[in-house]
Amino acid sequence: MGTLWFCIVAVMLAFYVVLDGFDLGAGIVHLFVARTDSERHTVLASIGPVWDGNEVWLLAGGGVLYFAFPALYASSFSGFYLPLIIVLWLLTLRGVSVEFRSHTRGAVWSPFWDVVFSGASLLLAVFYGAALGNVVRGVPLDQNGRFFESLWTNFRPGPNAGVLDWYTILIGVAALAALLLHGALWVAFKTEGDVALRARRLAKWTVWIVAALTAAITAASFWVQPSLAAHFSGHAWGAAFPGVAVLGLAGIIWFSWRGHERNAFLSSCAYLLGMLTSAAFSLYPYVLPSSTDPAFGLTVHNAMAPVYGLRVGLIWWVIGMTLATSYTVYAYRSFAGKVKSGAHGEGY
Repeated sequence: MGTLWFCIVAVMLAFYVVLDGFDLGAGIVHLFVARTDSERHTVLASIGPVWDGNEVWLLAGGGVLYFAFPALYASSFSGFYLPLIIVLWLLTLRGVSVEFRSHTRGAVWSPFWDVVFSGASLLLAVFYGAALGNVVRGVPLDQNGRFFESLWTNFRPGPNAGVLDWYTILIGVAALAALLLHGALWVAFKTEGDVALRARRLAKWTVWIVAALTAAITAASFWVQPSLAAHFSGHAWGAAFPGVAVLGLAGIIWFSWRGHERNAFLSSCAYLLGMLTSAAFSLYPYVLPSSTDPAFGLTVHNAMAPVYGLRVGLIWWVIGMTLATSYTVYAYRSFAGKVKSGAHGEGY
């Protein structure tokens, strides 16, 4: 039962990154691909009807994490208190900037909120990547499953590492590049004219940076966390997950250079899913490894809730996810098609 819920949480968080990732990416790139106020309206309109709905998957994933693995939730939310507060502020600033932009227009305020929206999106991508890096690298858990990390110490992985070290920063930069690419492909897919042209051009060159960073973080992850190699060698079928990422990356390159925006964006979705599921597979059965002593790490067995509760919760999860998925499909089907150049989405 613990393994099933581990897979559920991993898939939900992966779907959140894929869905909210493109509007984070659109926020990062919108100052680069949009040159006028009208064009920035177009970029915002391309994500307007779905961006807040996408963040529901973060809330749902956090709720499921709390329900299924309460020990992990308690440990991580206390140990990562400072970065989690920073993420909360960034999410708040991002939402506020979108809403306030339509209510406080002017020569100063509109550009100000555009910069806040772009900056908050960029920093969120970096912090999300750094968070994943911390989980892969491990944190200094004690025998009681508790830890605390400073924002940074000496920037070196190890028992005394902070939230930010060279490895987690590398993962953060890779996440930034991947979501920038994801957002550029979305904007190219959903818009027309000069905005789409600039987004397409940006994606064509960013994909090579993502490919280089993918190779770098893969090598760094196997060096920082040697158990990853043992896990993959002991379960050869797990190579399917990084295989999906490689095929997704190849698809981005192939379709981008041939002008197939939709297929390029779907390939980006496959790349992100492949990378995230690879990380989850390589960590199992750990949900939070320990950098001090492997025996102190939290696993699906010592961090999960009682089995009876998980069995009952599975029924309600199926009902809730059916409703959430149905709404998501309905929203995206209603939003199908390109946003016309100069379009002003409601409230944007």
